[in-house]
Amino acid sequence: MKSRAKTASPSKSETPNRRSVAESVALLTGSQREASLRQLAPTATDAAHLLAEWGFWARPNQLAPEEPWTIWLQLAGRGFGKTRSGAEWIYHRWREGLMRRAALIAPTPADARDVMIEGESGILHVGYVAERPLYEPSKRRLTWPRDGGTEPATATIFSGYEPDQLRGPQHDTAWGDELAVWNYPREAFDNLMLGLRLGENPQAVFTTTPKPIALLRELVRRPDVKMTRGTTYENIQNLAPAFQAEIVSRYEGTTLGQQELLAVLLEESEGALWKRAMIRRVPTAPHLLRIVVAIDPAVTAREESDETGIIVAGRGRDGNGYVLADRSGRYGPDQWARRAIEGFDEQQADRIVYEANQGGDLVAHTLTTVRKNLPLEAVHATVSKRARAEPIAALYEQGRVYHVGTYEVLEDQLCSWEPLSGMASPDRLDALVWALTALFGTPDAVPTDLDPSFFEGFHRESPWRGRF
Repeated sequence: MKSRAKTASPSKSETPNRRSVAESVALLTGSQREASLRQLAPTATDAAHLLAEWGFWARPNQLAPEEPWTIWLQLAGRGFGKTRSGAEWIYHRWREGLMRRAALIAPTPADARDVMIEGESGILHVGYVAERPLYEPSKRRLTWPRDGGTEPATATIFSGYEPDQLRGPQHDTAWGDELAVWNYPREAFDNLMLGLRLGENPQAVFTTTPKPIALLRELVRRPDVKMTRGTTYENIQNLAPAFQAEIVSRYEGTTLGQQELLAVLLEESEGALWKRAMIRRVPTAPHLLRIVVAIDPAVTAREESDETGIIVAGRGRDGNGYVLADRSGRYGPDQWARRAIEGFDEQQADRIVYEANQGGDLVAHTLTTVRKNLPLEAVHATVSKRARAEPIAALYEQGRVYHVGTYEVLEDQLCSWEPLSGMASPDRLDALVWALTALFGTPDAVPTDLDPSFFEGFHRESPWRGRF
């Protein structure tokens, strides 16, 4: 092993002032600073090593907890230094001989490449230059060199878009970045943890700015998860003035600022149309007058494409709506058509609804190629997504829509979509809106205050069933 400068341990978890050793030294008087640096790095070689020592530059809450742990969750604001924390932790795991097989998980493969690996604070920019890994993008792999007694190690890139890639591989080390915005957080997390079984002390780090998703709320409450927090302001002096002027000043003091700058895990997204208290559940649906399958198809089926939203919902004799199934996912055209038709058969639906604006002819052709004579209904978007979603959110607020079971990904999407923020509406949410609009009609077409007795006498075998 190379000679190392004497610095703060990379596992140190807290100091009273949360400053890095470097910051503390910088605040000393000239003579004190000189004496401290001599003690830390008595030779020129030690001084050179000091530049690569994360324990010298890191703030205490950027370092791994001292007590034993399997999962370390770092919740921190934008610009805090989460990426650097994760990259340095990976480097030190290898340097200490604890890492042979690692997993790197980002929201998308491009995020893994651009942020975790090649980014300014990524893996290729930490540690000693001679010890940096070989990056083979085509193999989704990093390989660290053998260094004296240190065993060679590899890290493989995965993404929250493809959770099944994590089904099967075994690891002793994992770093998941921006967990809160993974497309399939639950599935990817579960598959990762089931494979974290190599070595004497397998560990996983998750670095993320929080969002109110179910998995993150669970991890925060788990006693076995070690958590550190940090804010944007702790690293503000290292952030661009434009970021401070445009982002920090704009969101400072707002609810969104609490989440993005202070890393507060909010119960709800401030501008979301749906709140979690609005989602009501029942174990089974009552007798239903009409059932539809709604499809919001993705344009492409590549690894980073949008999902195809497929929601099955019905309307009961009581006048309420019931969400019966969420069959959404990332599929090719033949796959989503079969998934939709399976849902149609399982729930004995009346028709399949699809958006005509989004390649409607192709959608109809794909479905009828799998099965002819399907009852299809093309719907046309004539108003904004927000305008379509608001009446459906109002039905939830009135207690007129129930979920038959739990649909975690759908519910996270409902409670995190903020239409005024400019963020694209998620595909499951879009499909849900189409399904319930087909059942309840538009606000101008069908009153939402019908007396439940209106539906008495009608049943799903009635020739009138398609009208309600």
